[in-house]
Amino acid sequence: MNLRTQILGVGHYLPEKRLTNADLEKMVETNDQWIVERTGIRERRIAPPEHATSDLATIAATRALSSAGVSPQDLDMIILATASGDHIMPAPACLVQARIGATNCVAFDLSAACSGFVFAASVADKYIKSGTHKRILVIGAETLSRIVNWKDRETCILFGDGAGAAVLGPAQTDSKSEILSEFLLADGTLSDLLTNRAGGSRLPLTHDLLDQGAHLVTMKGRDIFKNAVRTMSKCASHCLEKASMTLDDVHWIIPHQANQRIIEAVAKQMDIPREKIIMNLERTGNTSAASVPVALSEALENKIIKRGDVILITVFGAGLTSGALLLRY
Repeated sequence: MNLRTQILGVGHYLPEKRLTNADLEKMVETNDQWIVERTGIRERRIAPPEHATSDLATIAATRALSSAGVSPQDLDMIILATASGDHIMPAPACLVQARIGATNCVAFDLSAACSGFVFAASVADKYIKSGTHKRILVIGAETLSRIVNWKDRETCILFGDGAGAAVLGPAQTDSKSEILSEFLLADGTLSDLLTNRAGGSRLPLTHDLLDQGAHLVTMKGRDIFKNAVRTMSKCASHCLEKASMTLDDVHWIIPHQANQRIIEAVAKQMDIPREKIIMNLERTGNTSAASVPVALSEALENKIIKRGDVILITVFGAGLTSGALLLRY
C-alpha cells in the first residue's frame, strides 16, 4: 500500500486590531522608515485581551475543516504548533479539540517555534502514510504579543498574532496533490540566539524575574539573520534534491515571514525569482508558527495558488530549528 498525503483544506485567522508602525512610534523609540527598511513590516495584528492562542487556533481550525469538507468528528489527530500556548498545561491542542467537538481524536502540541507548522505537517504526513490515521488537523497559532518586550525596539517591531490551519489526509488515487518531500534540522548549540527564558522548570517565575522581563522574548538579531539565511537555503535545497526536482519545477515559494531582508537574502543565495515568492509580512509581521499556514491560506483565498501548483515552504525558528516542505497542492 503506497499511501500519499495531501492537503484537503486550509484556513486562517488574524485578529482585527492592527498595530501600525505609526502606533509603535508612540510606544518606543523608532519610526516607520527605520522599521520598513530593516524588516519590510508596516503593521501587525494584536489579539484582544480576552483571546489566547487556543481561541485564534479554534477559528482557523473551523475554517480549515469547512474548506476541506471534513467534520470535526472525523478527525483522528490534532497537532498544534505554538511557542505561546495558553498555559504550560493543558495543551492548547486539547482546548481546540473540545471547542470544535472533535471527540474521536488524539490532540497534542508541538514545540519548534517558527518552524512548528512544517514540523507538525511532517509528523502528520508520517501518520497518514503509515495508514493508521486518515484525517489530521495541523495548526500553527501564536499570541506573541503577550511575550514581547514592548520596550525593546529591536524585537517588538517584529511580531504579531495569528493562526493558520490545514487538514491533511490520504490523497485519492486520481489526485496529483501530495506532499513530495520534507527536510528538518535542529542545532541546539545555537539555542541562546532566540529565547524566552523564564516561566519553565529552569527558571520558575518570581517577582524579581517578572520585574526583569525575563519571561519576554530576547533575540540576537545579527546571528539569527546569518543562520536563518543559511539553514532556510540548505533545507530548501535538500528538500528539492530528495524529490529529484529543481526550482524550475516550483511555482511558488512560501518562506517563513520573519523579515523581508532574510527572505531577499535567501532568494539571492538560491537564485529564486521574486515573482515566485509569496510574502504577507508587510501586513502581519512575524507570526511564528502561524506564519506559513496564514500565507498559504491567504494565497489560496486570493486565488494566487491553485490546485496542481508545486509549493516549496522553508522555515527557521528558535531552537534553532529549520525545515522545508515540498508539496503539490
